[in-house]
Amino acid sequence: MTTTSETITAAAAGTWQLGDLTVNRIGFGTMRLPQRGTALVADAVPSDRATAIAVLRTAVELGVNHLDTAAFYFSPLRSANELINTALAPYADDLVITTKVGPCRLPSGEWGEHARTPRALRGQVEENLRQLGRDHLDVVNLRIVGTDSIAERFGALAELREAGLIRHLGLSNVRPAHLDEALAIAPVVCVQNPYGIGAPAEQEEMLRLCGERGIAFVPFYAIAGAGRERGVGDAGGENEEVLAVARERGVSTAQVRLAWTLQRGPHVLAIPGTGDADHLIDNIAAATLHLTPHELTRLTPTP
Repeated sequence: MTTTSETITAAAAGTWQLGDLTVNRIGFGTMRLPQRGTALVADAVPSDRATAIAVLRTAVELGVNHLDTAAFYFSPLRSANELINTALAPYADDLVITTKVGPCRLPSGEWGEHARTPRALRGQVEENLRQLGRDHLDVVNLRIVGTDSIAERFGALAELREAGLIRHLGLSNVRPAHLDEALAIAPVVCVQNPYGIGAPAEQEEMLRLCGERGIAFVPFYAIAGAGRERGVGDAGGENEEVLAVARERGVSTAQVRLAWTLQRGPHVLAIPGTGDADHLIDNIAAATLHLTPHELTRLTPTP
């Protein structure tokens, strides 16, 4: 890719700290890379490997230095971690790779039991290390389902942090009580929760709590909304106000959603994912889209 003075890079969105690691606030999520169409299903159609590798390299050329991945991001023949390793190793010093543990997918692609024991969690950490070709992981998020205690699981990851296998810890799909529980055990540098235009009040609360504590809030599905793993917009069609603002500004609806997300606070990071280079460039261009107070009010539903 050849950049010009007009090229918008991820640096235009500003930076935030994940512990002692500085990242641009627009990053890249790799869930979409291993397949075409719906992600995280056993019968996914593998993506074109060369295209996926090119998208990763273009992302880094455009200033992305924060990648979100997981060992369970795979399709038949493709693994997000292996694609990252092939495309980007040896890794640049400023590249931060965030992964997550907890969910388990079997080699068949079907879902297995969540990792809940120290042994199972260590196994997932070591699998990420192997696939990425690293001797430590920059950030590991404990992803959970449900409302039960995370103390034992987070404590196990904290021990791996002390052992040098993990540099920083985060949480995913959690509630305020989980954050309090984790902070009593070890520092938390980020919280990854579903969030975007129309998010419920409990997610607004998590965003606020993270801001007060200087913790990065990293929404997933900020573009897809209810489309989730399908990688499409909200079920039943795009939000009318989002469409209207996009038309008025002459930008994509994805850019509007990303700009809105980034303007929710300086601690909010974005990790839009795509397997298409043009969509990648469009997403990163949201770094310079500044919505007016009136537009923000239009896009933010009244409780």
